[in-house]
Amino acid sequence: MSLSIEQKKAVVSEVSEIFSSAQAAVLAEYRGLSVEQITELRTQARENGVEIRVVKNTLARRSVVGTEFECLSDHFSGPVLISSSGDPVAVAKVVSDFAKSNDALKITVGVMNGDLIDQSTVQALARLPSREELLATLVATMQAPLVKFVQTLNEVPGKLVRTLAAVRDSQDSQAA
Repeated sequence: MSLSIEQKKAVVSEVSEIFSSAQAAVLAEYRGLSVEQITELRTQARENGVEIRVVKNTLARRSVVGTEFECLSDHFSGPVLISSSGDPVAVAKVVSDFAKSNDALKITVGVMNGDLIDQSTVQALARLPSREELLATLVATMQAPLVKFVQTLNEVPGKLVRTLAAVRDSQDSQAA
C-alpha cells in the first residue's frame, strides 16, 4: 500500500521534527528481527526517552535536509531503523545493548553534533554513565563537604556529652 502525497509530507514533517529536537541519532540495519524483537526495542527505547522510527529511505532523506543530520543522507539504504534522542548516551545505550543481545541488529552509523560517528564510537558512547548517574555523582560530590562539616560540628557537643556521662559514671562507681 503506497502513501498519498499528503501522508508522505506528514511523515517527512514528523521525522524532521524528531530530528530537530534530537542531539544524536543512530542508524541500524534491522534485517532478520522479528516483530516481537522490534516491539521489545521500541519499549526499551520509550522507557529511556529514545525515539525509534522505521521510515522509507526516500522519505528519510527528505526529512534530514536542512538539519545537522543531513550527513546521514547517503546511509539510508536497505532496511534502516532510525533512533534519535536529546541525550546522546541514551540513544547509544539503547541501541548498543539491544544489538548485543540480538545479532540481527547491526549498527551502521550515527550522528552527533552534525558529525558522523562509526559503530565503535557509538559503543564507546554507550559505555559512558547516563545523565542521571552523572547528576547523582555531582550532587554527592557537592554534598560531601557539607556532610563532613555538619558531622564535625556535631562531634563537639557529642564529645562533651560523652565526657559528662563518663564523669557521672565514675562518680556513681566511687559513691557505691
